[in-house]
Amino acid sequence: MRILGIETSCDETAVAIVEDGRRVRSNVIASQTVHAHTGGIVPEVAAREHLRVLDGIAQQSLADAGLTLADIDAVAATVGPGLVGCLLVGANYGRGLAFASGRPFIGVNHLEGHVYANWLAETALGEALPPEPELPAVVLVVSGAHSDLVLMEAHRRFRLLGRTQDDAAGEAFDKVGRLLGLGFPGGPAIELAARAGNPKAYALPRAALADRYDFSFSGLKTATLRLVRELEAKGPLPVNDVAASFQLAVTEALAEKTARAAAEHSVRTVLLGGGVAANLALRAAIERRIGHPLLVPPPRLCTDNGAMIAAAAFYVLRHPGTAIPVTVTSGLKLA
Repeated sequence: MRILGIETSCDETAVAIVEDGRRVRSNVIASQTVHAHTGGIVPEVAAREHLRVLDGIAQQSLADAGLTLADIDAVAATVGPGLVGCLLVGANYGRGLAFASGRPFIGVNHLEGHVYANWLAETALGEALPPEPELPAVVLVVSGAHSDLVLMEAHRRFRLLGRTQDDAAGEAFDKVGRLLGLGFPGGPAIELAARAGNPKAYALPRAALADRYDFSFSGLKTATLRLVRELEAKGPLPVNDVAASFQLAVTEALAEKTARAAAEHSVRTVLLGGGVAANLALRAAIERRIGHPLLVPPPRLCTDNGAMIAAAAFYVLRHPGTAIPVTVTSGLKLA
């Protein structure tokens, strides 16, 4: 089954075609650069950018796969969570495309897409696919707006273990990146700066939140702001050391709770998803702490993309027992 997946939940316009939920036939992504000068995403601007480029990207995705719309079996699009205006652009385009071609339309939970990115393989036709991830699994989804830790008991059966109580990890990276003058998005820039810094230079706080699996990064963000102001008053800001110390605090908080969840539940695998999952320091911190296989999508499939939406849609059709999202919902939850 070939599914065309559309992703427009935030600032990436993406269309991909995936075969049988696993093999990526094409994956076209247009990242919006217009938000760099504002240091953050302006929702109305993002929605207009999606509207401007989406049709061309869809045509390119079909061409890259060597297919026509007649070869597509279903159309899927993200319906939440995300920015409402952005979601409406992709979902309405997808519905229109499905109606015009006589194909079914499938609404997809964006966070479920990040989970199913772990099932994707960018292999050529005729090549064997790698084994599927083994379930049950502990899944950590970390991005600009989400930090969710869930137990994936079976396909499309998620049980919430914990989530951020304030800022998401990716949001904290973005804000600290701007504070340090590293630009937007902050995650990749902080990771790069941290390689030249000392992660033990400054002791920054980790919110323990007792025995819960929840996360909190607002206190860390405030502590970093205060540290930066103190250092600036003394002389040139040691950007690399602050970046490394901040990154260590975030990755340790995420890794420790993920490892504890994996140890306390009878899981076979630990899965990562979301843009922050591309951070190599986070991967290394989790690997050091777990006794299970760690699976992470390649970097281009960690960030928002259409392939993960198409993959999730395939499993929606295969395992329809769990509710399928229909209308656009900005606050849609994974579990």
